[in-house]
Amino acid sequence: MVGKSIDEIKLGDRAYVEKTISEADVYLYAGITGDFNPAHVNEVEAEKTIFKGRIAHGLLSAGLISAVLGTQLPGPGTIYLSQELKFSAPVRIGDTIKAEVEVVDIVIEKERIKLRTCCYNQEGKMVIDGTAIVMPRKK
Repeated sequence: MVGKSIDEIKLGDRAYVEKTISEADVYLYAGITGDFNPAHVNEVEAEKTIFKGRIAHGLLSAGLISAVLGTQLPGPGTIYLSQELKFSAPVRIGDTIKAEVEVVDIVIEKERIKLRTCCYNQEGKMVIDGTAIVMPRKK
């Protein structure tokens, strides 16, 4: 698998991945990061929150953006330089999240690509909106 170099990328190029968030995903993420916030791992406590139940970690869903960047657009060899995120809705266990990226700017002289990065749930509701800057693989 080889990623695209900057001269192979065009404005408007898009790619995505989809994943259904499982209970195992939430517990594995909590274990890896140490984030055992009750909103994620304790149903009794999570029912007392504004979400009225457990939600997935925001960065678990955002991690799907990294999967798109590193495997599809630009793909293998990509260096992920920065990311801005806005979390607009909760992700619940069982939600299917579509992480989509779109090329919105190309800076040839700096070898940088700016992408809009969004995640949507199975109902098409945006749960994350943001932008990323990446450096695609060298030719």
